[in-house]
Amino acid sequence: MLRSAIRPLTRTFAPAVTRPTFFRTVVTKRFTQDHEWISLDDATGTGTFGITDYAQKNLGDVVFVELPTVDSQIAAGESIGNVESVKAVGEIYAPVSGKVKEVNEELETSPELINQDPEAEGWLAKIQLSNPGEFDALLNEQAYQALCKGEDQ
Repeated sequence: MLRSAIRPLTRTFAPAVTRPTFFRTVVTKRFTQDHEWISLDDATGTGTFGITDYAQKNLGDVVFVELPTVDSQIAAGESIGNVESVKAVGEIYAPVSGKVKEVNEELETSPELINQDPEAEGWLAKIQLSNPGEFDALLNEQAYQALCKGEDQ
């Protein structure tokens, strides 16, 4: 009776499930001495940039933004627009050279996005980099924080 209750152990294997392959791209953020930030998507060579939180705090309430023109070629350090606040007007300088691929059109009707979320929703433009070496020459976060600390003293 005991033998009839023992069944051979069999395992059933489920067929292999194929899952979609996800690619993770590396996004690196750098800063300029003029208080712009840029995040580079290594997979596409496109950088999204804007002004830093430090810059927007010093400007005050942003009321108008003049953005660069889509498809325009820009050079690193070139003035490509303005940010106007109730206190001052600040120039926007290109952090790198390249072609403007897109601008944040929401800023035309909601410039306050720069004050609310300057390093995300308040981005200014996207640039296809023509010289990736310029990105590497920008400040990393530690160096940028030291720059801001030095300006506050």
